[in-house]
Amino acid sequence: MKRRTFLAQTAVGALALSGMGGKAFAQQAVEPGKMPEANATVEASAPPPDAFTFDTLTEQMKARAGEPYQEPSQEVPEPFRDLQYDDYRAIRYDPNKAIWRDQSDFQLQAFALGWLFKTPVDIYEVADGNAQKLEFTGDDFIYRAPLDVEQFHGVKLPGVAGFRINYPLNRPEVSDELISFLGSSYFRALGQNNLYGLSARGLAVNTATSQGEEFPRFSAFYIMRPGTENDKITVFAALDGPSVTGAYRFVITPGKNTRMDVTARLFFRNDIERLGVAPMTSMFLFGPANHHAFDDYRERVHDSEGLKIVRADGTELWRNLQNAKTLANSFFGETNPRAFGLYQRHRAFEDYQDAEAHYERRPSLLVEPVGNWGKGTISLVEIPTDKEVNDNIVCFWQPEAPAKKGGSAEFGYRLTWGAIEEDQARLARVIDIRSGEGGVSGVANDNDDVRKLVVDFAGGPLDDMAPGSELQERLHITNGEVVHSTVSAIRGQGVWRLAIDIKPAGDAPVEIVGALTDGSRDVSEIWLYQWRKGDDQPN
Repeated sequence: MKRRTFLAQTAVGALALSGMGGKAFAQQAVEPGKMPEANATVEASAPPPDAFTFDTLTEQMKARAGEPYQEPSQEVPEPFRDLQYDDYRAIRYDPNKAIWRDQSDFQLQAFALGWLFKTPVDIYEVADGNAQKLEFTGDDFIYRAPLDVEQFHGVKLPGVAGFRINYPLNRPEVSDELISFLGSSYFRALGQNNLYGLSARGLAVNTATSQGEEFPRFSAFYIMRPGTENDKITVFAALDGPSVTGAYRFVITPGKNTRMDVTARLFFRNDIERLGVAPMTSMFLFGPANHHAFDDYRERVHDSEGLKIVRADGTELWRNLQNAKTLANSFFGETNPRAFGLYQRHRAFEDYQDAEAHYERRPSLLVEPVGNWGKGTISLVEIPTDKEVNDNIVCFWQPEAPAKKGGSAEFGYRLTWGAIEEDQARLARVIDIRSGEGGVSGVANDNDDVRKLVVDFAGGPLDDMAPGSELQERLHITNGEVVHSTVSAIRGQGVWRLAIDIKPAGDAPVEIVGALTDGSRDVSEIWLYQWRKGDDQPN
């Protein structure tokens, strides 16, 4: 069990984002294509009056929003109560006791209570309109040394910490982990040949505000019993927190890219300063642009390297992630965006040289809104970190309409997890960004304030450029100036390089927007970057 298995309360939870101020630096933001189809219908058209449905769960959570928030119980029975980190790692669910093991390709396994996970979660199986609570005991788990198995024998559990669903994702004969829900409202999923990396959440509340972040939790899950020939599984969840309740539906379809069609119905107990819809959390430690700041043999260390935005008109934006020296908030104003997400573009082992973590196998995560989301901002939070165990990147949609006490909202969207292929014919893509001393390489340069950024583009129209063709840069910079810039082709590589010398105007971060153009149109996606003096230098 590797890092971020315990994500909710370790990486992000430890950083807390609580009370972390920081200046907000606005960036103007740019498909995966067509809008996803509407979420699948998961309940019968005419269920019995007392049957469990998404609508009955919705009514329950609406009613709960009108009641005072109750802190959940953390009464964990011995010996689970006093488990430490290594103890908890030594416990796993017995696969021979997996729910639906002999009934379906889908199998459900629970996470034990203990260590940081002391708040019980209820899990119900839904079949024929009836929701039956699943009961678990200490005998449902396997214990490795130094734990004493006998201590756990017969211990009844008031709930579990969360659950995973397994499925033969990669090979018919192997039941791989497909998705897990563990901690607050965190969950992770995999496409084919992926390893766990970034996470999603049900909701973000007051992230990176002076109020301090709230972490509403999924308090109960209702899982539809899968059929023998079913290629999808449906999970319902009850969200509860000090300022909000909610009813969620996840229709999960495994595949090369695993798809989750999500419907979130929210009810507000209190005003919320910063509501984060479809949030995701990732890690960016370093890449070629800031490798100077780390004494590390590896070329890159990150679960995600960039934020992709597809605007309503199909314009595509790419924002390289940063591990800045101070907390940074970036806001991309949008109206009805087609998509946004955190991507891992580099997919070769040689890009990372990490034989254990295998960052080349971490999934990208794309959010495609369903319906009209109106005006809002795609918010990107970048938190300084010096360790890869910390998830320091947060991204979500912040609606323009305020979340007010007594109000409600509904959002539908599709989450796609996997090594998502991008349209390589339409536009050239940013494939790398590097930084170094400004000026002419190999000679003394007098101005220490000048920094060189080198951005490489490839693919799309660049593949068909005739020998001797020329391209130009289209640049816009704020809080600084462009001292020098060039665009040139790297012969034999299919790569065009944009090199920029920039000089900051002060202490504020320099905001850069750039693209390659043939004089009549952009031939690349629009590249965005934020740079502060010292961000890419050793501590």
